[in-house]
Amino acid sequence: MLNQEMEELKARESREPVASGTAAKIDPAAELPPPEETLNEPEVLAQALTGGQTEINQLTGERDQLLDRLARMQAEFENARKRTEREKADFRDHVTGSVVEQFLPVLDNFDLALKSEGSAQQLRSGVTLIVKQMEEILQKMQVSAIPAVGETFDPRVHEALGSVERDDIPDQHVAEEIRRGYKIREKLLRPALVRVAHNSKQVKE
Repeated sequence: MLNQEMEELKARESREPVASGTAAKIDPAAELPPPEETLNEPEVLAQALTGGQTEINQLTGERDQLLDRLARMQAEFENARKRTEREKADFRDHVTGSVVEQFLPVLDNFDLALKSEGSAQQLRSGVTLIVKQMEEILQKMQVSAIPAVGETFDPRVHEALGSVERDDIPDQHVAEEIRRGYKIREKLLRPALVRVAHNSKQVKE
């Protein structure tokens, strides 16, 4: 029985760790990484330079793409601007041509009137017909004359050249029309040049 207990005690001691204070044997080589896993400074620097150059190349490529896109957009904008200006010029020519075409018959009639050898009354009648023809053309273009004589002076459509003393016309009304004014629809083309009546009797009242 005693022999059995002694054997169990020896077996237990053999399994227990080394007691504190006992120096353990340490293998210095076990604390260091394998030689092949250690990089020296030149290799680390080379890897960093390679990575930096790759990033620079990528950024350079992106910059070149953006510059190319910008150049194409500028070219497209310039082409669009030129095309717009050309279309505006064509439109102006078309409108001008349409207007001039309507007045060519009027010019022909003026030439015939100048070549006429009739009397002054016949010439006057011919010019009156030409004026009527021009007014009809203007009416088709929705151009109308601004009412003047007898109308209340309106600085928005009348331009006063001066005033005249008149007892037969209300004060601050148009007494004379020096040059006719016109508007297209509701837009003023030019004001009527007029003289405004000054009625002293009406002012005293």
